[in-house]
Amino acid sequence: MAQYINILKQADIFYGMSPTQLEMIDGCCQEKSFSAGELIFPEGANSDELYVIIQGEVDILVNPSLVSDKPGEREPAVIATLRRGQNFGEMALVDRGVRSASALAKQNTRLLILPREKLVKLCEDFSQLGYRLMYNLAADLALKMRNTGLRIREDLLH
Repeated sequence: MAQYINILKQADIFYGMSPTQLEMIDGCCQEKSFSAGELIFPEGANSDELYVIIQGEVDILVNPSLVSDKPGEREPAVIATLRRGQNFGEMALVDRGVRSASALAKQNTRLLILPREKLVKLCEDFSQLGYRLMYNLAADLALKMRNTGLRIREDLLH
């Protein structure tokens, strides 16, 4: 039974997918709940899952002390707050590198967890689904890179 189709439809990373494709992705989903203030994953952890928010909010944080020698810049900084239907952890689908930021449940939160291995298998077995997913992933990452570039310019000018 397809129980997550409606939330998958809301996630930009699954934009333009057919009902059949969404059902296949739905079959990969696991659900997990996190309490307010609970760490979903730390910066630097291994990555092999994509997350979609069903309910709640998630803060994405970076540790400035990893890239700065300024005293006082030790507390993690929130770089984004994500809500229902938004996804994070998508770079795990591309390179399986370490997490570039931490994710923290800002309030009681329910997440869909999509394992990389299952999604990659779907992409390999169903090329149209794979094309759409990778296209949407590229668009999502491009938007995040543009926003980061704007933030860097703003910081340099002020």
